[in-house]
Amino acid sequence: MKNASDFLVEAPILKYDEMITRARQILREEVFREIYVHDGEGKLMGYIDMSDALAVTATKSNVTIEGFTRSVRPVRDTDSLDVVVACIRQNMTSSIPVVDDQGLIVGGVLLSEVFPVLITRRKVQGRVDEFMSDKVVTCMSDEPVSRIHTLIIDSGFYAFPVVKKKKIVGIVSRRDLLKDGRWRKSVDGTSPTPVEHIMTTPALTVSPDEDIQFAADLLVRHDVSRLPVVEGDRVVGIIDRHDVLDAMH
Repeated sequence: MKNASDFLVEAPILKYDEMITRARQILREEVFREIYVHDGEGKLMGYIDMSDALAVTATKSNVTIEGFTRSVRPVRDTDSLDVVVACIRQNMTSSIPVVDDQGLIVGGVLLSEVFPVLITRRKVQGRVDEFMSDKVVTCMSDEPVSRIHTLIIDSGFYAFPVVKKKKIVGIVSRRDLLKDGRWRKSVDGTSPTPVEHIMTTPALTVSPDEDIQFAADLLVRHDVSRLPVVEGDRVVGIIDRHDVLDAMH
């Protein structure tokens, strides 16, 4: 039986009084979507994620990460894979911090790393439309990327299918914004970069009547975190790794 130690990797951490711009820089370069926050002695205080890092648009800022820190339930390196997955589901995160007996951060476990193992261990039952989220927001390919920034902050969603001439042509996410520095110029109005310049293509999709196992296999094969669900030319939902975890349970 595998446990947290089998998937443990070095994780990005910051002290609570470091700048949000520093967090943004780290998340732009990391595979992690969260940064763990410590008290200055290495003890876990919580985490911030990409949405938090995008909240402050300035290139330079004296805003610290303390005010954005969210609570999180960690695991120990001896905890089973089932416990790890349960904590990831509870926290609704893309990773989970691993701490020692004193609460000191020793690393993290990525959902993207444990997900393929779960898929091979357990057959997922049901159809995509039973577990997908039908609360989906799309955007147009010619809209400025500032529109995506606004949607992330206001809606709480992390990614948006991109539509052109009524057909899905890509998907744009928080990471796409962070990787492309032009989003800040779009937000302040100095350079209205269109979404199609930063979106990820092609758009991998599934239909609502597909087996969820098929969707899970696609997520693993292409190492993506979510898939738009399309019926005809209409986007009717999104299914992600957490939805598949829900189907397993």
